[in-house]
Amino acid sequence: MEELRDILLNEIPEFREKGHKFVNGEISVNEFKHASGGMGVYAHRGGKEFMIRLRTASGVLDIEKLKYIYDCAKKYNLDKVHLTTRQAIQLHGLGIDEVCDIMEDGLKHGIYTRGGGGNFPRNVALSPLSGVEIGEAFDVTEYALKVNEYLMKDIYKYKLPRKLKVSFSNSSEDTANCTVQDLGFLAVKENGEEFFKLYIAGGIGKNPAKAVEYDELVPKSDVLYHVQAMIELFIAEGNYENRNKARTRYIVASMGEEEFLKCYKKHLKEVKERENLDLNIENKTCKKKGSKIDLQDIRLIPQKQEGLYSVYLHPIGGQLKLTDLEALINALESIEDLEIRLSMSEGVYFRNLNGEEAKNILELTKTMGGNTPIEQTSCCIGVPTCQIGIGESQGLLHSILDYFKKKNYTTNKLPRIHISGCTSSCGTHQIGIIGFGGKKKKIDGELKEAFTLYVGGVAKKDNVKLGEVYGDIASDKIPEFLYNLGLLLDEKNINFEEYLGSNVEEFKEFANKYIA
Repeated sequence: MEELRDILLNEIPEFREKGHKFVNGEISVNEFKHASGGMGVYAHRGGKEFMIRLRTASGVLDIEKLKYIYDCAKKYNLDKVHLTTRQAIQLHGLGIDEVCDIMEDGLKHGIYTRGGGGNFPRNVALSPLSGVEIGEAFDVTEYALKVNEYLMKDIYKYKLPRKLKVSFSNSSEDTANCTVQDLGFLAVKENGEEFFKLYIAGGIGKNPAKAVEYDELVPKSDVLYHVQAMIELFIAEGNYENRNKARTRYIVASMGEEEFLKCYKKHLKEVKERENLDLNIENKTCKKKGSKIDLQDIRLIPQKQEGLYSVYLHPIGGQLKLTDLEALINALESIEDLEIRLSMSEGVYFRNLNGEEAKNILELTKTMGGNTPIEQTSCCIGVPTCQIGIGESQGLLHSILDYFKKKNYTTNKLPRIHISGCTSSCGTHQIGIIGFGGKKKKIDGELKEAFTLYVGGVAKKDNVKLGEVYGDIASDKIPEFLYNLGLLLDEKNINFEEYLGSNVEEFKEFANKYIA
């Protein structure tokens, strides 16, 4: 990858110059965005500050990379870092020279930003507990990392119609959302053999669509053939004229599923005849000696390796304070065989902890993030930071939690909520059991911030459903809505998923009291 690093380093001076032109008003927002997205950089609203997205491959980190990210944030006087729903880390509130310096320095530490936005293959998503989860089909980690490596080698060459998202899930729980991706590889076992179930051309955001199920199981060795086939199909059939209809799901809508699968198989056949992309993966094993503990906690996950545990930390809104990150690094750096995995829900798992280590990390992190499902809500950055955001997604989350705090109310009955500031679904609101998508709406004659309520979304192997739109709720009414829903669930002594399964009409009647 040294050659790639040199190529990417040579791109930075030109981008730096373009950034200064943007700050000085010499080029437009759209002109800058056209250049910046592919570099993993976006301007904040107002155009004076910037965000850079550190492309942590499939969310797999080690302590040295975590230290580098901390040092980087501290150097530029940031008070937090943002964990994303694509297993990356974003740094916000930077100047144009600062983002360029980070881009340059990151390459020297094996952290890329290229292709972090724009019309490029994005970070390959991965089930964060792959390799340690009880009941998984098999460990898919190395496959995800190989695809990351494959896509990155040509990252500066791609001319795609829009972004391309690839995911790997280790079980039918589909924690990497394979069933709503452009290309999703979900691990399965058939007659004792390991394969991938393949999902193609799905996606959330505007005009969301479930992925098409490929009608054959994919041998593990064939993964890269499918990745390349999808790239070539996308280039051949994607819409370069209208970016609003340029994602792969629009190709399916245009062709129909049957013709699309024929087209996909044609490209796959051509790639197999031309390329040698067989994979032969040997998974790593952890041989650390464990020790069991008798402790129940929503954030403590026993691993399939006896006596070892993972601990989950979910900073509120994905915003990890730098003081907390420093304390974490100090506690983690002496732990043997530690693995760090970012989640698809803006959290982070610390893996391969023995019982005592797990207890210590649980204690250390108990005030660093959420300890109930609703406190572990996924939430995009939103207004006032995001240029295209409509709603204050982070503000909504904090208003919900503040309302609960004032009521001295805590519950495990409410689910994790998914909040996006617009229709782009960066907070994955369309596949959450309760999701909110930001908008503006005239309510009682006044234009107000509101959020569209989505209900019943789920992305699993045998159960894929996009959330049903119930209507719009004024943002200042949402905390009360969720609080009263929590009281209802407490009264029935049932969690929301169970409640919704048998009380849909009752819930609709309840929700309608708040719909504007």
